Amino acid sequence: MHPDRTDSSAHTDHPEHKSAVRERVFADLRQVAFPDSRFHYDFGEFITDFVGSSAATDRLMAHRFYQDAQCIFITPDNCIEELRYRTLCEGKQILMTTYSIKRGFWLLDPAKIPKDRYLYAATLDGMERHGTPMSLAQIRSDLPTLDYMITGTGAINEQGVRFGKGHGFFDAEWGMLYRIGKISAATPTAALVHDCQVLTETLYPEVFDTVADAIFTPTRTIEVANPHKPRCGIVWDLLDPHMLATIPPLQELQAMEASLPPLAA
Repeated sequence: MHPDRTDSSAHTDHPEHKSAVRERVFADLRQVAFPDSRFHYDFGEFITDFVGSSAATDRLMAHRFYQDAQCIFITPDNCIEELRYRTLCEGKQILMTTYSIKRGFWLLDPAKIPKDRYLYAATLDGMERHGTPMSLAQIRSDLPTLDYMITGTGAINEQGVRFGKGHGFFDAEWGMLYRIGKISAATPTAALVHDCQVLTETLYPEVFDTVADAIFTPTRTIEVANPHKPRCGIVWDLLDPHMLATIPPLQELQAMEASLPPLAA
C-alpha cells in the first residue's frame, strides 16, 4: 500500500516487467471484457465483468466457503455484481465498500430490502439507495464476524497472489476489518476472474498482501494451500498518503488506534 505499489510484486521488481505482464493480461482481457459505463476499457480504473462470469459465480457459490458463510464482504467490482444479487436472494448479508472506498462501508441486508429491488441494490448506484452506511465503530459493535472475503482483481497467479490495478484497496479493506476484529487470519478469501487473468508467473506477497484461498474462473476452481494472510492491520508508514486523505474509514481507524487492543506479534 505504498504509493507506487501493485497488489503484489512480480518475480522481478523491475517496473518494465510488471508493465509487460499487465499489458499482456489486459490485451487478452479486452477480448472477453464488458466495458464500464464510466471507464470504458480502462482496466487500470476498474475491475471488469467478462464473458463467463456467471459460470465462475456458479463455481464460487457451490464451494464450501460460500455455503458456510452468512455474512460476506464482497468488493464493488463489476465482475461480482451478479454474485451480490444472488447472495441477497440467498438471504445472506453483504458488507461492501463504495468505489475507491471514498464513501466507506455499506451493509446490504436482504431482510431490509424489498425483493424486487435486490438486482438494483447489488449495483454501485443501488447499494447506496437500499444499503445502510456503516462506520468502523458500527461494524465492530453491530455486525457478526465476517465469514468470507470476496474480490475481483486485475490478475492473479495459481498460488493466489494478486497482481492488480495497483491501488491496494482490497488489502486496505482486509487491514481495516482485521484491525477491528471482524476477520482473522483464518477467514477465507476468494478471487473471481477470467481464465486469462490467471498467471503462471512467480509472485511474492508483501507483508500487507492478502493471498486468496480460492480462485474461481469460468472453467476452474483453484484452491491454495496455506495462503499468506496479513496480521499487521494497516501499516501506516507504508500507506499511500492519498489513500489516507480520501478514504474516511482509514481516517477513522487511525483515530481509533489508541483505543484498540495491540495486535499479536
